[in-house]
Amino acid sequence: MNDVTGESVSPEPGRRKVRRRLSDEEIAAQRRKRRRVQIGCGVGALVVVGFIGWLGYEGLQAKSNLEKAQDFATQAKDALLAGDTDKARVVAGDADRYAQDAQSSVDSVPWRIASAVPFLGSPFDSTRQMTTIVSGLTEQVLLPAVDAGSAVSPDQLILDGARINLAALRDAAPVLETTSAAISDLDEQAQNVESTWLGLIDDARVDLQDQVSELSGLLNNTSLAAQIAPAMLGADGPRSYFVGFQTNAEARGTGGLLGGFTVIRANDGAVSVDDVTSNREFRFDYDPIDLGPDFQRAYGHSRPTQDFRNSNVSPHFPYAGQIWQSMWQQETGQRVDGAIATDPVALSYVLDVVGDVTLPGGEKITAENVVELTESTAYARFGDDQRARKAYLETVAQTVVKKLTGSISKPRALLEALGRAAGEGRLAVWSSVPEEQDVLATTPLGHVVPDDPAPYAHVVINNLGGNKLDYYLEREIEYTAGPCDGDTRASKVTVRLTNSLPEGDYTTYVAGMFDNPVGAPVGTNLTDLGLLATRGAQLKKATVNGTSAFAYTSVERGHPMFNVQTAIPQGKTVEVVYELTEPTTVGEPRIPIQPLIDAPTVNIDTPPCE
Repeated sequence: MNDVTGESVSPEPGRRKVRRRLSDEEIAAQRRKRRRVQIGCGVGALVVVGFIGWLGYEGLQAKSNLEKAQDFATQAKDALLAGDTDKARVVAGDADRYAQDAQSSVDSVPWRIASAVPFLGSPFDSTRQMTTIVSGLTEQVLLPAVDAGSAVSPDQLILDGARINLAALRDAAPVLETTSAAISDLDEQAQNVESTWLGLIDDARVDLQDQVSELSGLLNNTSLAAQIAPAMLGADGPRSYFVGFQTNAEARGTGGLLGGFTVIRANDGAVSVDDVTSNREFRFDYDPIDLGPDFQRAYGHSRPTQDFRNSNVSPHFPYAGQIWQSMWQQETGQRVDGAIATDPVALSYVLDVVGDVTLPGGEKITAENVVELTESTAYARFGDDQRARKAYLETVAQTVVKKLTGSISKPRALLEALGRAAGEGRLAVWSSVPEEQDVLATTPLGHVVPDDPAPYAHVVINNLGGNKLDYYLEREIEYTAGPCDGDTRASKVTVRLTNSLPEGDYTTYVAGMFDNPVGAPVGTNLTDLGLLATRGAQLKKATVNGTSAFAYTSVERGHPMFNVQTAIPQGKTVEVVYELTEPTTVGEPRIPIQPLIDAPTVNIDTPPCE
């Protein structure tokens, strides 16, 4: 050390550096500094522990209150459906109280801080979003829905087991419209809650999405019913509707050949049904009606507005409704107010609710046997005696309809069965009143071909053989498309059709052909396979089993339609491929399913474009 300056002197190489001894004052200062650091760390640790404790407490409170709110919300929905409005009001209030408490927890300072942490905060952010949705569900939907009361309760909606409570529907319409809009918005929010790494929270997210989606469907459907059902069911005067029973064993665009029909009459919510009649009452030469140039170019060769057998070749049900209305008026002089279509599969859903029916001869018709009996067994039983077979099918339909127009003991289950049928396209409704039809067109009941530009691949089969082989038809449909990089993208629709007719002896009516232009053996299914593609799509190539095929081109409500005719040998599978170029338009890709007997395998590998 320098004696003058007091500074350390660098040691010579190889010698140890000597440090200055600290004074007592300097040692004390260092000790005070270390104590301040220790105290600071201790305070920091206490803050962290306190924060975690506070967050943990709020988390437990939020979890508990959110679970209770969801449970009470479910109880409120069930009570509404059961017609117990008193219980619904109480449990909806409980749901709201717990939802508000949960909201307070997720709005707390520690929760908001934790939510902001990248990745690690995702469970907190998801829980906050879910709590906000549940809070809105109770406050904006459940509590107001209680005021709608009997309108959302199937058990109260049907009076004396037979007449619809139209007054209740109309009175509830304003509230239902408001709650329907609210639940639709909440449903969208729920579906947009992103998944998180914490399984417990992610399971809760999926449960909430299912819960809100179910309630959204219920209230939206009830709101739409409140808008149009009173008038359609005769609140403002009698209404009548042509009802067509479609035979899926012989495919047509809306499902199957018009096999039988009746007329439903509604007056102030009470419904009566005329006798069911077979299609032998119809002719092949009615005066045509004009459904536009596109319809004429696409279907005019089959005379659909004149020949009842082809009256529903288009998959757009409003066309069939108008044609049936015209034919019925020409046949009877009576003008119906709309049309309804259904099929034996839908009847099986209904029989599962209302129970079996017994024919006059003692034969029992059940949910398990009605499809096979009417679409297969009856043809074998009566052979080529069409008159006897049609009389038998009339009796079956008449007996089932009579059961339906009696007292309904399980209205909620019946509405669910009808909803399932509508969702599968097995129950379609058209109204001649434009305002009512506008509403129907937004629902599965409308069975319409949409006129929007979203990606679309609608495969439509029409039987060309005049036989009943579509009972044995099995379908596979694939819709693939490339990325959304440019204005257009390549897409492909692949359809595999299998003729699963077992070996055996069949009548010509079942397995032969009305017209056999290709000279195919008995048991061959001759099919017109149509594809309604995305608006603006262009066909590059169509192939059948890898060989280029000719496709007829037309337009259906703005969608290009490409039709390929092919034979499907007994026990064989035919693959038809459509290679396309389509616009990269916004919207979820859709593959509407034609309601035939089978439940087709459907695969979509088409990324939605934004």
